[in-house]
Amino acid sequence: QVQLVESGGGLVQAGGSLRLSCAASGRTFSSYAMGWFRQAPGKEREFVAAISWSGGSTYYADAVKGRFTISRDNAKNTVYLQMNSLKPEDTAVYYCAADPRPKYYNDYEGLNDYDYWGQGTQVTVSS
Repeated sequence: QVQLVESGGGLVQAGGSLRLSCAASGRTFSSYAMGWFRQAPGKEREFVAAISWSGGSTYYADAVKGRFTISRDNAKNTVYLQMNSLKPEDTAVYYCAADPRPKYYNDYEGLNDYDYWGQGTQVTVSS
């Protein structure tokens, strides 16, 4: 079992930055693929970014490429999402997700690709 706790959300003006953190429990964090998803009011949860267990591969949704960066520190059991140049349309609840299964490059973007989820952290970008 893995427990995930997100932090770092808040209110920021358009053009600003936030860094989200996701702290994971468990000794096997370093073997898990990690992802960030978001859900805006009235919309489905969508993929934002993902990182392989080693950190050697990263994946991004087109909407955030060039603005967001995912990283991980396996020694701290933590994954990060650095969000720059934020836009009002980035407003959502952001969720961290983890999965222990081996993955190919196209196994990172689906909700069903992850077994464990955090409770989410709210990000609000004002215009």
